[in-house]
Amino acid sequence: MPLFEIETESHIIITWASNEDAASAVVGEAYPSEKILRMTKRPRDTWVISKSALGISGRIDPCTTARDCLAKAAGDKVHAIRLYMHETGSDLERARKIIESNMVMGW
Repeated sequence: MPLFEIETESHIIITWASNEDAASAVVGEAYPSEKILRMTKRPRDTWVISKSALGISGRIDPCTTARDCLAKAAGDKVHAIRLYMHETGSDLERARKIIESNMVMGW
């Protein structure tokens, strides 16, 4: 079964579907009010996101640290970014990317 990447106004959805109509149906069920902006049939059956592209490579395990900061900040993104910067010495842009990435993953 092919893997589709579907971009809507607010989301990027990765799903398996037998064809484009079935992939559109997945989006319609999950986000009925969103318009599909782009749909791509992926050439392989896996999806890989580079941690370095997100700015989270290195010796520190940013996921654990970011999740700890989010927990301490009770989900307050701005406070979590500040905590992450303080704990790791990261700059604002790197801290923002890491905290936001972990928020999306459902810390």
